[in-house]
Amino acid sequence: MMLYWIIIAGRFLQGIGAAGAFPTVLPLVGDMFNDDKEVSKSLGIIETSNTFGKVLSPILGALLGAWIWYMPFLAIPLLCLCSLLLVIFLVKEPERKSKPKPLKQFWESIKGVFASQGRWLYAIFIIGGISMFLLFAVLFYLSDQLEKKHGLDGVLKGFVLAIPLASLCLASYFTGKKIGKNKVLMKWCGVIGLFLSTGALFGIGFFNNIYFVLACLIVCGAGIGMVLPSSDALITEGIEKELRGTITSIYSSMRFIGVSLGPPVVSLLDKASHMTLFFVIAGISLVAMILILVMVKPESKEGKGGLSEALNPQH
Repeated sequence: MMLYWIIIAGRFLQGIGAAGAFPTVLPLVGDMFNDDKEVSKSLGIIETSNTFGKVLSPILGALLGAWIWYMPFLAIPLLCLCSLLLVIFLVKEPERKSKPKPLKQFWESIKGVFASQGRWLYAIFIIGGISMFLLFAVLFYLSDQLEKKHGLDGVLKGFVLAIPLASLCLASYFTGKKIGKNKVLMKWCGVIGLFLSTGALFGIGFFNNIYFVLACLIVCGAGIGMVLPSSDALITEGIEKELRGTITSIYSSMRFIGVSLGPPVVSLLDKASHMTLFFVIAGISLVAMILILVMVKPESKEGKGGLSEALNPQH
């Protein structure tokens, strides 16, 4: 029992570390490039790399665990050390062009951003959370089904779990490369991605065949892969650099909330029925699609809180 709580405590500390590191990535990318097209492309690569880690983790974790059960835990500090060294030696801090604002003025600026642009910001926050909720909900479901119903475990299960993640990975890369600085295209990539995810999840609700489920999850993964870099680009390019770190930190927090809610919600809904589970999470995906359609309006030149207003402020 003591070992269990030690592992939980370690995971708690690991979560604190991840929460401190990941939110800095999006604003850093935005600060390192002056060209919006390069920012969007780089954000697509970031999401691709992030997902590629998820692709490898169940496979490498199973391989290491098959060798010695605690070997995955020993590998994590080594990987973290490699990441730290790469950041220290390869990531150069962007040159500061102005002094940081005083805390009171900074706080007033943050409140001003939410007052004028809250309409689309809140929508992007919720969409980011829902996207990660969908991803980890379906991965938890697939992992559970593979083990309990189909007897797959270890490396083989890791390879199957990697299939929808690989789909997400490829979609993130090509979406980031395609959207450039076209804000309208960012929105519609998000809409199409959520439409694909919603349709795939509704489809799974009708059929429980593992091959059909896996095919739908590939479509769902591709849909989420279209949403994430588009949302990242909209929020990174829609906020001025001085405030970007705080806003993207809130966005990252919403994504982590989605990650944490996915598995317990699936566990609860799965007790009802397979159809109930997937109709509910498909409905949540549909809510995200409606939000991006209604609340995010980069094509609008007028109106308080419009994204065009945020990206093209009047001086």
